[in-house]
Amino acid sequence: MQKFTAKIVSLMKENRLFQSQGGPIILSQIENEYGPVEWEIGAPGKAYTKWAAQMAVGLDTGVPWVMCKQEDAPDPVIDTCNGFYCENFKPNKNTKPKMWTENWTGWYTDFGGAVPRRPAEDLAFSVARFIQNGGSFVNYYMYHGGTNFGRTSGGLFIATSYDYDAPLDEYGLENEPKYEHLRALHKAIKQSEPALVATDPKVQSLGYNLEAHVFSAPGACAAFIANYDTKSYAKAKFGNGQYDLPPWSISILPDCKTVVYNTAKVGYGWLKKMTPVNSAFAWQSYNEEPASSSQADSIAAYALWEQVNVTRDSSDYLWYMTDVNVNANEGFLKNGQSPLLTVMSAGHVLHVFINGQLAGTVWGGLGNPKLTFSDNVKLRAGNNKLSLLSVAVGLPNVGVHFETWNAGVLGPVTLKGLNEGTRDLSRQKWSYKVGLKGESLSLHTESGSSSVEWIQGSLVAKKQPLTWYKTTFSAPAGNDPLALDLGSMGKGEVWVNGRSIGRHWPGYIAHGSCNACNYAGYYTDTKCRTNCGQPSQRWYHVPRSWLSSGGNSLVVFEEWGGDPNGIALVKRT
Repeated sequence: MQKFTAKIVSLMKENRLFQSQGGPIILSQIENEYGPVEWEIGAPGKAYTKWAAQMAVGLDTGVPWVMCKQEDAPDPVIDTCNGFYCENFKPNKNTKPKMWTENWTGWYTDFGGAVPRRPAEDLAFSVARFIQNGGSFVNYYMYHGGTNFGRTSGGLFIATSYDYDAPLDEYGLENEPKYEHLRALHKAIKQSEPALVATDPKVQSLGYNLEAHVFSAPGACAAFIANYDTKSYAKAKFGNGQYDLPPWSISILPDCKTVVYNTAKVGYGWLKKMTPVNSAFAWQSYNEEPASSSQADSIAAYALWEQVNVTRDSSDYLWYMTDVNVNANEGFLKNGQSPLLTVMSAGHVLHVFINGQLAGTVWGGLGNPKLTFSDNVKLRAGNNKLSLLSVAVGLPNVGVHFETWNAGVLGPVTLKGLNEGTRDLSRQKWSYKVGLKGESLSLHTESGSSSVEWIQGSLVAKKQPLTWYKTTFSAPAGNDPLALDLGSMGKGEVWVNGRSIGRHWPGYIAHGSCNACNYAGYYTDTKCRTNCGQPSQRWYHVPRSWLSSGGNSLVVFEEWGGDPNGIALVKRT
């Protein structure tokens, strides 16, 4: 960590980017929300916090260092707040400014979850409330949404889109009315600046759930009048005036007389549209065969291994393969009652193949990544090939002891309904193969795709698992942001000109509660959700900077089985 931090600081200094050098960087941060981890592990965590702070300060950036969610941040490092609300936060020394390093403008989207939206009214209310309580600095997380290209999403089941309901969306467009509403808020706070920096506020009660924070100094006066009630409008008498306040709102008076802004009064927004910009793609397909235990490039053991320890995160995919020998005298071969195969997995997705045919697919979710496949399967007399394709969807990113977090088939794996009763397959010989054949052949690249024979025209595969698709397209004219509509697909990954735009999983339909949204009252990530009954993510960002004016390659790996004819290139306006 010290080498990495020193390297980054050195690069910043070389380019004269710190404010002390005349650059734009006014703060440096060391660690991120380490406080909860320190609390879990005790003394070693405290020692690490002290070391990290001393190491950072010793790099002499010429600007303050901060630690967020770190109540014991050693001097001179400033402890700061992260969260939806921080008005009651106090730094660990009165000599340190009250700073909010992450005001969460929304929340992340997880595959299978409804999409969170944080109302602009509440976001503005949280900022005004923080400022009226002596806050000196607010930073938004996120102000500009983004995209988890490739396999970079941080955390289990996190979607490729990291739009976060930010004021500027994933595509760089204004998210209205949030963008303009915050812009007006910042202007009102700026108008109040002479009073805000001159003195601390004095609090006046104006009635039930009504309050005024007054910043009064020679030559300057600003007031924040608040209605904390979540249901009722209020009339507040302040000074020589009377002010109307919607529920859960704050009015800003930069001169202690005139309201220039109220957090609950927003302008109209408009929905962004996704408009198709291309004719139908001319697809080609290649079907990948399930791996089997007889393959020479597999490794074997008489045990079930944890997935990430085998793949080292070089791929989302790991094949677990074994043989199931069935005696010709088995009763189920005569009575037609197929045996019950049960596979228990730590997650996150599992495809079960018997003799090369898909027997079923199961998957977990953010709340519970573990899963169990349990179904009757068709077996024949003699040797049967059982191939389990285990799929990881991200790595853990919050908590302690990640080495104890598991993925993959850890068992037991049993077969019930044989003459012998139940056979435990867990301890027999298993073969392992990391990744897909298409990955090893680099089918997403121009050179790699020429190594296999692709099917064209009416024979192109549809709704078949383990299928690769490829096509070419021209970049549309204009500068509008672009995306792929993958609503007709199931799950997999997509590449444009050899670069991955991320995992796709439109087949995971969003569940949860999507009731009417009321901005008033404390926001949580389960409030004001949308998209229930729809794919958690349907559109996938294609950066224009990745495209050439001529032919561009598009490769889709479809894990579940989808219809590529439903894929469209769209522009966001």
